[in-house]
Amino acid sequence: MATPRAGSIEAATRTLLPQGFHALSFGNPSAPPLLWLHGFPDHPPTAVDVLERLGRTHRVVAPWLRGYAPSPLAGELDLQSLANDVLAMIEAIGGPVDLVGHDWGAAIVYAVCALRPDRVRRAATLALPHPLSFLHSLRSPAQLRRSWYMGLFQLPNAERFVRANDLALIDRLWRAWSPGYALPDERRRELHACLAASLPAPLGYYRAMVRPLRDLRTRTRRLAAPIATPLLQLHGADDGCVLPPHGASAAFDARRFTARTLEIIPNTGHFLHLEQPDTVGARLAGWLT
Repeated sequence: MATPRAGSIEAATRTLLPQGFHALSFGNPSAPPLLWLHGFPDHPPTAVDVLERLGRTHRVVAPWLRGYAPSPLAGELDLQSLANDVLAMIEAIGGPVDLVGHDWGAAIVYAVCALRPDRVRRAATLALPHPLSFLHSLRSPAQLRRSWYMGLFQLPNAERFVRANDLALIDRLWRAWSPGYALPDERRRELHACLAASLPAPLGYYRAMVRPLRDLRTRTRRLAAPIATPLLQLHGADDGCVLPPHGASAAFDARRFTARTLEIIPNTGHFLHLEQPDTVGARLAGWLT
């Protein structure tokens, strides 16, 4: 079991963005802006270690995304709407920005870069290929096995399963997605409190993917043009949630970009920035500066 570091949440300041979005901020307010977007099932405080490191060169703003308390829980949770939320944040903090996202945050990064490349200077994503490449990967039995929870979240009573036994399902996903890593107890309690106050909204991300199914082609067409933003894509070699791009899948994903760099981090799972904050933080800082 990896021994996690314990960065200081006191290093952050609390920021209130337009429309009631709450965020953690790190670094010099006059430094170049960087917007960090978390994934599921997660929130900004777990990433303090890597955010502190990025704060040495940037003004880092890490919001709780829509559907995660204390940010707004109500509202549309489709990818276009989430991207619009982030575009409003970029305007508020002064864009263009460097944009980094993990998991669902990575999906939003891709959408923002596709919709408004003028608002992003450089970008980086963690643990997720391009959304169209991920949808294509669901044809693979290996990826389908990893994505079983997406089907569960479509059920009307999914929230009851997620809340059961003090969010035991959430802990199970973390263990499966990053084998050999465990959140420090205090951070795990903070995350549980956030999710308990937020549910069922975080499940809405997955429901919005397929509802209504007849509109899926129209929704994904907006992402079809290759992304021109310089983009670093990092993926853990031992990711238990999303298969790392390799071989034909990496080549298929490369078609979605004109300036992408892909790196697979060995001995690391889905939460690679928590497992190896120094390695991932240094690679991100080098790419963005």
